[in-house]
Amino acid sequence: MAYPTELGFNPKPSTIMHLDINSCFATIEQQANPHLRGKPIAVAAYTTPSGCIVAPSVEAKRYGIKVGMRVKEGKLLYPGLIVLPPDPWKYRNVHLGLRKILSDYTADFSPKSIDEFVLNLEGYPAFQKGMCELACEIKTRIKAEVGDWLTVSVGIAPNRFLAKTGASLHKPDGLDEINKGNFLNIYSKLSLTDLCGIKARNAVRLNNMGIYSVLDFYNAPYWKLKAAFASVLGYYWYLRLRGWEIDDVVFGRKSYGNSFALPKPLSAPEELSPILSKLVEKMGARLRKAGYKAKGVHLAVFFRDQTFWHKGVTTSKVLFDSRDIYKEAFRLLTRCPYKGPVRELAVSAFNLSRERSLQMELFQDVAKKEKIVKAVDKVNERWGNFVITPARMLNTKDVVIDRIAFGGVKELEEFVNVL
Repeated sequence: MAYPTELGFNPKPSTIMHLDINSCFATIEQQANPHLRGKPIAVAAYTTPSGCIVAPSVEAKRYGIKVGMRVKEGKLLYPGLIVLPPDPWKYRNVHLGLRKILSDYTADFSPKSIDEFVLNLEGYPAFQKGMCELACEIKTRIKAEVGDWLTVSVGIAPNRFLAKTGASLHKPDGLDEINKGNFLNIYSKLSLTDLCGIKARNAVRLNNMGIYSVLDFYNAPYWKLKAAFASVLGYYWYLRLRGWEIDDVVFGRKSYGNSFALPKPLSAPEELSPILSKLVEKMGARLRKAGYKAKGVHLAVFFRDQTFWHKGVTTSKVLFDSRDIYKEAFRLLTRCPYKGPVRELAVSAFNLSRERSLQMELFQDVAKKEKIVKAVDKVNERWGNFVITPARMLNTKDVVIDRIAFGGVKELEEFVNVL
């Protein structure tokens, strides 16, 4: 296929806006508790020394504390670091509050993660206000209607990629536009790894082709980028850096899964069984709430010596009952060649479909089973998760606690659509 390879920078007005909540989880905790404001804090998966930091506050970042560090590493950099466990309920509510504000300006917006939104203002009356003025108005409304401690960095550009790049230029609370008038000046101040999607390995690929800076990247001809990436990705980068849109694709759901990092070492299947059961129950409830059924189960076991084992199985029958999913997952677990204590357990369901009719079985009333499962889901939804649970999940109340991923917004989208 022939691609146009003599393109200049996109001359159209900037209509894309990218919003990024600064230090999302930590800032929301500071919003909820004024005594934490202005102090170095971090939200960690676990508050124990080996817990992983998932969100350091702006103040903590000034001491070099970063996402992915262990709590003990963060406290070496700043002994007074306040470490908090995640509170997903707060983060979801802030996310929904931001959705409400943004929907007043455009219907064409999408969350890229729990703390990021992309808005397309093209053709909407709000665009007439001016993009920078609009961004300032949204910032003001967020402080007034969601939380006065919350700040967002905003990027404005002709495409999604450059809008995201703009949002990262002056954190926290930044506001930058990248357009045909200033893009060369901005590119001259960036390194290759400042670009989202260019990490060390891709930077080496570009270096091997004589591309050492973002300006080199922009000025490189298409044939050189194609050789560097050895795929169509070279052309995608050719377009992104020139402000043309290539990232406005929404991918459908391909699987549902849950994982859990074990706080203490376990290795026997009978010890891991209650945890696996709770993971499957959470996953199954999410699967059914979205209207899906599955025909495949995958299990991954990560060991403390940094090795892992995984196995998947496809099934001839449709799976919708968590008990059936658990049976398949537990069969996989019993086949795992244990190499010592387990660090993390992950289960997922794949081969998704929205089949309404179920295949009848000779020895089981499938229609009756589906009614029972729906009844249990309604009880749990009304009175709280895991009100009705399998007996094997006893004593797991504090195990596999509620979590939220930065990219975990699909269920929130489904919830909003129901409302």
